[in-house]
Amino acid sequence: MKSAVLGKDLLGLERLSPDQIRLVLDTAEPFKEVSERPIKKVPALRGKTIVNLFFEASTRTRISFEFAEKRLSADTVNVAATGSSVQKGETLVDTAKNLEAMRIDMVVIRHPSSGVAEFLGNRIRSNVINAGDGQHEHPTQGLLDLLTIRDKHGRIEGLKVCLVGDVLHSRVARSNIWGLLKLGAEVGVCGPDTLMPRGIEELGVCRFRRIEEAVEWADVLNVLRLQLERMEKGFIPSLREYYRVFGVTVERLERAPRRLTIMHPGPMNRGVEIDSRVADGSHSVILDQVTNGVAVRMAVLYLLAGGRPELAAAAKRASPPGPLSTSWRGGTTGAPE
Repeated sequence: MKSAVLGKDLLGLERLSPDQIRLVLDTAEPFKEVSERPIKKVPALRGKTIVNLFFEASTRTRISFEFAEKRLSADTVNVAATGSSVQKGETLVDTAKNLEAMRIDMVVIRHPSSGVAEFLGNRIRSNVINAGDGQHEHPTQGLLDLLTIRDKHGRIEGLKVCLVGDVLHSRVARSNIWGLLKLGAEVGVCGPDTLMPRGIEELGVCRFRRIEEAVEWADVLNVLRLQLERMEKGFIPSLREYYRVFGVTVERLERAPRRLTIMHPGPMNRGVEIDSRVADGSHSVILDQVTNGVAVRMAVLYLLAGGRPELAAAAKRASPPGPLSTSWRGGTTGAPE
């Protein structure tokens, strides 16, 4: 099914227009309210079947998608590479086509190879959502980061946001850069030369070589995890040395000229890229990111299924806290009526 709003698939933020990104964020707002109800469910995707196809280890993203799907009343199936026919030599396309023969509607895929989501989307009729592909993009993480920044500051345009750490291996960084620039933010990157992609400045970002410079410049620091599982030896001297030179600590934040917002896509390496006192402190919106992740993924699923954003907003206005409002009842098309 092809959405009039987003197209058939969500592969990355690079291809979305600023208006499309804003629409996803605006649609996520009423879905945040659903998660606060005693009954955390609306029948927006009742009758839809969604397969979560995860070829990489994941906790936050997988569970967040599962919550989003269940709160929209979709039927969900989880498939991991371990224990599946992929281990027996079946190709990804054969796996997807076999699933599609069971009449599924959407596939959420995470894969260690860049470009797999697009590869799959070009070969099956079902909607494909990229939950992270190699070192390419992680669009729903980028969207939830944008929503968290907008919630905290009331705007994105004109803010200075710096991505700190392992930009080289980070698909989150790429989605953040595309999304932030499209919505009018200034974007900086900070980290050792060994963890910076070549020509990163050509994307339109500022480059900082010292964490102190980034702290002085930024309104928001999005601290990236050191992706040790993707590294060979030689990227950094040691974890202790990395923390000494680039760690986001309380002492460094105290010298900032303004109050910074601290974000982290998770999972965190405490005492490596971020001090526990910072992660758990008043600057942090890390748990807000997790909460917003469910709402953003609900919005993406709803829009790709052909849902009308104005009905999602109307449901929030019309519904009292508690049981489902009539705005969300009925309907057999997967969208609330």
